[in-house]
Amino acid sequence: MKIIVCIKQVPDTNEVTIDLETNTRIRTGIPVIINPDDKSGIEAALSLRAQIPGSTVTVISMGPPQAEGALREALGMGCDEAILISAKEFSGSDTLATSTIVSAALTKIGYDLIITGRQAIDGDTAQVGPQIAEHLGIPQVSYVQEIKPDGDSLVVLRQYEDRYHLLRVKLPCVLTAIKELAEPRYMTVSGTVAAQRKDLKLMGFNDLADLLDPKTIGLKGSPTRVVRSYTKEPKSQGALLIGLTTAEAVDAIMARMSENHLI
Repeated sequence: MKIIVCIKQVPDTNEVTIDLETNTRIRTGIPVIINPDDKSGIEAALSLRAQIPGSTVTVISMGPPQAEGALREALGMGCDEAILISAKEFSGSDTLATSTIVSAALTKIGYDLIITGRQAIDGDTAQVGPQIAEHLGIPQVSYVQEIKPDGDSLVVLRQYEDRYHLLRVKLPCVLTAIKELAEPRYMTVSGTVAAQRKDLKLMGFNDLADLLDPKTIGLKGSPTRVVRSYTKEPKSQGALLIGLTTAEAVDAIMARMSENHLI
């Protein structure tokens, strides 16, 4: 089985600040990590490789050259191959343009199973994985918590609000992983050394030009427009009720909720 894991290098959200003039994130000097859901997807792929003889795990990422760090980390975890999708023509792509570019790369690479994270912590759209499936015309299951191989299909447990769905999906398909899917392993010393020695494949615009319409990629090909970006407003400190009986505490809480039109 040829397993492809799509990952994104994201800023550590605890460190993010916004440029109020351009409405964009300030990324210079900000620590970066592999998106957590994507990392669970890597672990799930490595686990499937161990269960299915002859399987390989390739990790891909679309981003600037600095995204090599995330790919090297994935190699250090045990992935077989890493591919960076990067070109100036791809800059400014929203989720639709990104999924268009990644889908073209996947068509070139070939696949049996594609795993993405549910969503990236720097955008929280949860759109790219399902969009990839739509571009490729293959089945998809989102919010995946468990995967079991079954012949030419996978039996998948899908988390869904207050219940679960147990689904059988035929390969090839796209799965989007949640953090509960797998606990990511740490890089080993030997894996880290091997990762630095491995060649990293680069796919640029010219490699995908026969599958892409320039009008549908990059900033010009992105229908999304950011009107305003801002950091989350801090919450005010709550009121502390001390020395009340249970009945008095209930009355005080009910009164406060009434004042705020919650009841």
